[in-house]
Amino acid sequence: MLAAKSLPACVIQAPQSLATLSDKEWDLLIRQGRRANLLARIAYLVRVGNYAAEIPSAPRGHLRAEEILAAKQVQAVHYELKKLAEALDSAGLKAVLLKGAAYLAADLPCARGRLFGDIDLMVPKPQIALAESTLMLHGWAAGHHDTYDQRYYRLWMHEIPPLQHVTRLSIIDLHHAILPESARAASPAAPLFEDAIALPDTPFLVLSPVDMTLHSAAHLFHEGEFHNGLRDLSDLDSLLRHFSANEPEFWQRLTKRAAALNLTISLRHALRYTQQVFGTPVPTSFAPKRSGLMDALFARALAPDHASSSDAWTPWSRGLLYLRGHWLRMPPWLLLRHLLHKAFITPKDKSL
Repeated sequence: MLAAKSLPACVIQAPQSLATLSDKEWDLLIRQGRRANLLARIAYLVRVGNYAAEIPSAPRGHLRAEEILAAKQVQAVHYELKKLAEALDSAGLKAVLLKGAAYLAADLPCARGRLFGDIDLMVPKPQIALAESTLMLHGWAAGHHDTYDQRYYRLWMHEIPPLQHVTRLSIIDLHHAILPESARAASPAAPLFEDAIALPDTPFLVLSPVDMTLHSAAHLFHEGEFHNGLRDLSDLDSLLRHFSANEPEFWQRLTKRAAALNLTISLRHALRYTQQVFGTPVPTSFAPKRSGLMDALFARALAPDHASSSDAWTPWSRGLLYLRGHWLRMPPWLLLRHLLHKAFITPKDKSL
């Protein structure tokens, strides 16, 4: 499996192997790790495992630089959360943090050595307009999306178009669900809000352990883009290890919740590929069976986007999974209309 054999996956699963890497392997690890957005996580493992003395000076410098970048991003996210809290408090709103910001706010292991992008928030759909206007009053503005994109997001998607702060340039993705409304298997949002856990002295909540795990799985395996696929799979590996060790009857509740939220297929993929790539300890009774075609596709799509971890079938695999992501997000008539618009109308609009 290409993803499992990639150097970032190998060293995250067995950090002690760092001491045995050759100079050539270090060079490859840094290149693959940077493309997968996992180099900061590897740097964290080096530090907590006290492996620095066994690492050549050149790669040690790359890892140190990545640690500095990760620390700076953590500082920036904390500052943005403070500003977001002020904005939400001004309107009496509460919001559920999702993905990276949630991992950081909840102080979960997967936040350590993780690079961050956008900040994802979720509010009930009836509060979307108020949340959007509140954020705009505090400096976050709508991006440059054409009329079609605005309508597409607001009618069919589970989020509005991204908002970017006019001075700090931070980006907020404001959600009202975890899957698009047009998705083939709709996932109800109400149960997520009902079981969300409040963070003390803030207007923020985070999803319950089983819901957070399922959202991570849905985000990875319902999407059609995998540039952060290995990093997101590493997040899932960490979530599964942490919650299964700390939450009573975690596995039983996870599978029942997946069925209730129509996320069984995403969970099945999450368990299979975390186990294959990172050796996640999944109980035998919950381990999914082999799926030849999907295994072949995800083996390539989840690998770092680097020539050294690709083969002739990698572009085809990524292309097919990209189409699959669109197929899962919308019915055939909407998919055809969307693809035709993006292929023939949007390019003309941008050329005007």
